[in-house]
Amino acid sequence: MERTNAQPHVVIVGGGISGLAAAFFLRDEAVQVTVLEGSPRLGGKLSVSEIGGAAVDEGAEALLVTRPEGIALIAEAGLDDQRTVPGPTSSAIWTRGALRPLPGRQFMGVPSDMAELAKSGVLSDEGLARASQDLELPATARDGDVPVAEYVGARLGEEVVDRLVDPLLGGVYAGRSAELSFDATLPALAAASRKHRSLAEAARSLLPPPAPASPGLAQTPGPAQAPGTRAGGSVFTTLAGGLGMLPAYLAKTSGAEVRTAAMARELAPAGSGWRLTLGSRAAPEQLDADAVILAIPARPAGRLLADVPGVSAAVTAFSEIGYASMAIVTLAYPRSAFPRPGLAALGWSGYLVPAVDGRVVKAATFSTVKWPHLAGATASGNEPLEIVRCSVGRIGEEALLQRADDDLAALAAAELAEATGVRGAPAATRVTRWGGALPQYTVGHLDRVATIRATMAAQPGLAVCGAAYDGVGIPACVATARAATSQVMAFLAARPSGR
Repeated sequence: MERTNAQPHVVIVGGGISGLAAAFFLRDEAVQVTVLEGSPRLGGKLSVSEIGGAAVDEGAEALLVTRPEGIALIAEAGLDDQRTVPGPTSSAIWTRGALRPLPGRQFMGVPSDMAELAKSGVLSDEGLARASQDLELPATARDGDVPVAEYVGARLGEEVVDRLVDPLLGGVYAGRSAELSFDATLPALAAASRKHRSLAEAARSLLPPPAPASPGLAQTPGPAQAPGTRAGGSVFTTLAGGLGMLPAYLAKTSGAEVRTAAMARELAPAGSGWRLTLGSRAAPEQLDADAVILAIPARPAGRLLADVPGVSAAVTAFSEIGYASMAIVTLAYPRSAFPRPGLAALGWSGYLVPAVDGRVVKAATFSTVKWPHLAGATASGNEPLEIVRCSVGRIGEEALLQRADDDLAALAAAELAEATGVRGAPAATRVTRWGGALPQYTVGHLDRVATIRATMAAQPGLAVCGAAYDGVGIPACVATARAATSQVMAFLAARPSGR
């Protein structure tokens, strides 16, 4: 396809949040931008649809405000007035036969206060005794990157790993702490652990100080603020219409040409730029670009680069990044189906489930409790609905995810009934499958990413972005998109005029 536009042409491969953010960041640059998305829809793991009359996200439902990139993007896109925050939130762990509070004063499951850990009831007496040994044990040597479970287990014992750290990391990565990299998944804690003999002390160094006791009152031990909050407000935010509305806004305001069902099959150097081959082998289409941003998962990126000279090290690194599949089962119930009635009476906004407990659901979010703007959903007869999102699937559980939608919904509903006492069948269900959704930051991940970035930096006009690199959350993806656009614009600005 010959281009007649005199402006440099930037092609972005991938129409998920990273690719669309990159297109949006290029909106005021003197370039022509094309976004190629291989699937029929934009948005990647962001999608929203109605259940029970309420718009509820099918994929990612919130973003962190402690990283500025996500909320800055929302503001730049003109959606700041659509932002909303959760109500008071607190999380439980469903383990050892009961819903138990997530211990106060913990950092991603690593306790900093043994009294708070004991009060939660999450661990057995033996597990508590073993965790307390962390305060007395000599420093644990660590030569290079290690699995989370190896280091945390050496300090605090297997029960802390199995019943606290693993479910929290599983909620983020759908992975297992025995394989995930300590340095890549818990970088702040990994760094702090090199400065403190005790891992509990390292965790404490990353937490805000406990709230002071009120005058004349005995202080109750506990976190400085409720889980999910920080000084000044919640750490999470979303859009009232669902985060799934963000991709369409970015696509529209970017001004880019956005093409869906446009699968890029080949990438090759062409003159001073690049040539992409799209479509089927029987009817290929060629698209020339001055610069290319790959905003796709690791292994498809590696396949696209397979025939590009000088990038074999990056192709190998891409092939070593695995992905976990998962599903979100959304259930809607009449509020009267719950014993009290209502989910809010339980005192939680959701719960996590350790893999060692053998459950199908690894986490449940009480959406109508967590997000006040969803509380107005109603069933027939105007009875309020309670909406619950159940996360299913960890790495290695592909057979479970091959079950039919009705089976997954029934399994999730049965476990929710056991955990909460809800009676009867849900009024509505929705099963959303995310195949190959979450990159696994296994041991050596940071070295793989460094290899990919060094290799890409040596390729003129080629950059990468997405969840495979510095974090799976939306702000981290947005940050990689910003860096990729800066990289290609610097390349284009440095080219001799006329090229």
